[in-house]
Amino acid sequence: MEDEIYEMKNSDGTKKSRLTNPGLPWSQWQLLDSILPTGGFAHSFGLEAAIQTRMVSEPEDLKGYVVHVLENTGSLLLPFVYYAFKSPNVQTWYKLDKILNATLTNEVGRKASIAQGSALMRTAASVFTEVPSLKAMRDASLGTGVVYFHHAPIFGMICGLLGFDSGTTQRAYMFVTLRDIISAATRLNVIGPLGAAVLQHQVATVAEDLSNKWMDRSLDEACQTSPLLDTVQGCHGYLFSRLFCS
Repeated sequence: MEDEIYEMKNSDGTKKSRLTNPGLPWSQWQLLDSILPTGGFAHSFGLEAAIQTRMVSEPEDLKGYVVHVLENTGSLLLPFVYYAFKSPNVQTWYKLDKILNATLTNEVGRKASIAQGSALMRTAASVFTEVPSLKAMRDASLGTGVVYFHHAPIFGMICGLLGFDSGTTQRAYMFVTLRDIISAATRLNVIGPLGAAVLQHQVATVAEDLSNKWMDRSLDEACQTSPLLDTVQGCHGYLFSRLFCS
């Protein structure tokens, strides 16, 4: 890391590193840890509806679906993550939140974004107490009706306030999406735990390529690349039996 300094040596004479900001990597890992109660595992990104409509019926179909979800995430949501990261303040957050709420035409996806964003903001305000502005912004926004608490802008804002760099922030958002949809596939019995781990590793290179493709884009470039997935997710509310919220 760029902020790493050396000032001590181990017993074998090798240098012992000490970070100027020792809490940063631990905050990064915790934000991506599945144990953080942000509600991501309650959502399948439309996979449950895709399975019941026979769009996904076997592991080969799953891989294609995951790649399309990542493409949609990068093209539509990374610009919101990026701009919130660049300017992590309440004015930018409110603006991005309103734009994203108007952009998400799929009611199921919109509600999922709000639910996950609300949970993430609540958790971050309680966990990352070294950033008191998180709690202050949340307390000032609750019940006002001026903000919907969409997930992407909140994720970017938190990363910016914690001191993440731009690339790490946007890759982290793609990773969380990949992690959650593969977890949903496991619980829906499309793939086993070992197969899920193999799939995640295989798709990692694709996720990196997509991250680089859509990284640092302007809000004007935010778009849907796979509208069929958005349509399928919108059918989730009509399923007779459901395991996930979206």
